[in-house]
Amino acid sequence: MTDIDDAAGPLLLGLDVGGTSSRALLTDTSGRTLGTGHAGGGNPNTHPPERAVEQVARATRTALSDTVPERVSAAVLGMAGISKLTDPVVSGLFEQAWRTLGLSCAVRTVSDSEVAFAAGTAEPDGTVLIAGTGSITARIERHRLERTMGGYGWLLGDEGSAFWLGREAVSTTLRALDHGEERHDPLVASVLGELLPGTATAADPDPVLVRRLVALLGNGPPTRLAELAPLVTASASEGGGKAAEILAKGARLLAADALSVRKEPEESPIVLAGSLLSGEGTLDEAVRRELRARSAAPLAKAGSGAAGAAWLAAESLVDDEHARWLHDRLLGTETR
Repeated sequence: MTDIDDAAGPLLLGLDVGGTSSRALLTDTSGRTLGTGHAGGGNPNTHPPERAVEQVARATRTALSDTVPERVSAAVLGMAGISKLTDPVVSGLFEQAWRTLGLSCAVRTVSDSEVAFAAGTAEPDGTVLIAGTGSITARIERHRLERTMGGYGWLLGDEGSAFWLGREAVSTTLRALDHGEERHDPLVASVLGELLPGTATAADPDPVLVRRLVALLGNGPPTRLAELAPLVTASASEGGGKAAEILAKGARLLAADALSVRKEPEESPIVLAGSLLSGEGTLDEAVRRELRARSAAPLAKAGSGAAGAAWLAAESLVDDEHARWLHDRLLGTETR
């Protein structure tokens, strides 16, 4: 970390806020890290607004701990729950937090899609495909969100996401039990072993196991299904079978959404973001294969969301040449 008194030019604050974590980065226009902060989830769509604001403020306060907040010239908050800020009560809570923290600059709020795209490329136009707990595709033009595809949430969509993978795994297991199929398929055995330990090879009647699974998950939080996603990727790697079919379907759906917001052929990049598209794993590989088979677009991996937000904050303060140089300083090593 650099001494704050040696900061070059205006100070920039970037905030990347999701359902599980809130991250903050303080930098200057030379791309040096001057402060970082991390706290719990700050998405007001998935947490009570007061708690969400508290977590975002905690991450911000830590990042600003070695500077006078009034020195920050520009700030960008990227958040999955941006729609919630149309509620005057919620937006008022965030505004009060900025005042309490001592920030005198405006905090520009953008979607997590805009931040993820900026974290993967300095280009102004292109596509970002996000697959983590949920999933969404977005078309970006001039660094701004132009349109989206998907992102309807766990109940209505989010195909290819961790939730979707977990739901497909359980549905596949239930269908296998309903049809009296063998329980030795790697995925079926994994789901039973995880949710109903000891039943994968036990003599319990299949209808009994079906009722137990439905009762267990029907009364639980949707996030429980997302936690089962690793069973799909692990089972596909070990033995293929039903898990491989689910991953292939998820990859096709994700790639189709990404390409649906584009006007092929075009040369703008597709940025892959989210925990399931981090550059490793069978789903990431399958999505890349699908995209390369159907498009010549360059693929990039998103780096730090907080760095992407900080880079967006510099937009009005530096020229285009400096902006590209700054992007390489902040994110170049992570996106190659």
